[in-house]
Amino acid sequence: MSYSIVFHVDLFDDTRLGLALTNIDNYLNALSGKEFETVMVVNGPAVQLFKADGGAHAEQITRLQQRGVSFRLCANALRKFDIAEAALVPGCAVVPAGIVEIVELQQKGFAYVKP
Repeated sequence: MSYSIVFHVDLFDDTRLGLALTNIDNYLNALSGKEFETVMVVNGPAVQLFKADGGAHAEQITRLQQRGVSFRLCANALRKFDIAEAALVPGCAVVPAGIVEIVELQQKGFAYVKP
């Protein structure tokens, strides 16, 4: 059984992002000792929550990165909201299209969660 998982966040909603980050933390704790990948794909207005200079969750994102979580932000959404890659929380990756990233991860067997 694969425990690899992709969390999808697309709304500009601080509470929902906080819930997703807590879900990830709980997931990692529950599966301690198992090998799997954890990814959060962020597209749409939610990319605005990942700015390094104002994101309420920057510290929690950094802590989760240190635990191996990958944060992948949609380049299309970053362009739409005029956010430069350099303005993001360090360590976040930019992918060409968030929705394509989700499809590719699901085809690799990742479970999909949208809090």
